[in-house]
Amino acid sequence: MSEPFWIENARKYIGLREITGPKHNPTIIRWWKDINTSFTTDEVPWCGAFVGGILVESNLPIVKGSAGARNWLNLPNKLNNPAVGAVVVFWRGNRNGASGHVGFVVGRDRYGHIMVLGGNQSDAVNIKPFDTGRILGYRWPSISPKAERFNLPIYNSDGRPSTNEA
Repeated sequence: MSEPFWIENARKYIGLREITGPKHNPTIIRWWKDINTSFTTDEVPWCGAFVGGILVESNLPIVKGSAGARNWLNLPNKLNNPAVGAVVVFWRGNRNGASGHVGFVVGRDRYGHIMVLGGNQSDAVNIKPFDTGRILGYRWPSISPKAERFNLPIYNSDGRPSTNEA
């Protein structure tokens, strides 16, 4: 099964990292511009900029306030289950707080975690396992997914869910 085209676009950025110090990664800065924010640093949590930047590059809709991870719950196509290519939103810090994390579902691991292709995961774009207990919701950025998208491929992982997305 091939992946949705926006996931193919997102994979091109695996390995992209923040730049420590006064300089900032120009790709992250471009993503901030793509989602209409005034941020000019890669020191601000940029997971929403990654998701928005990828969807803009893919000619797909973004949400108002794309910089805020939880705002991605406003994408209109809600899914009840994960699908390859879905936008997944997590709580961070506290379930009822304002902080969150957002990325794209690409699979699962043998430990039951969701595998997420995201930005600002340990200050980089990568694929990491996430605890399903942190999930606030899944959204589809296009028309409804094909049925086979719900058959998540199994990824190798160390079984340790991500805890560094700030």
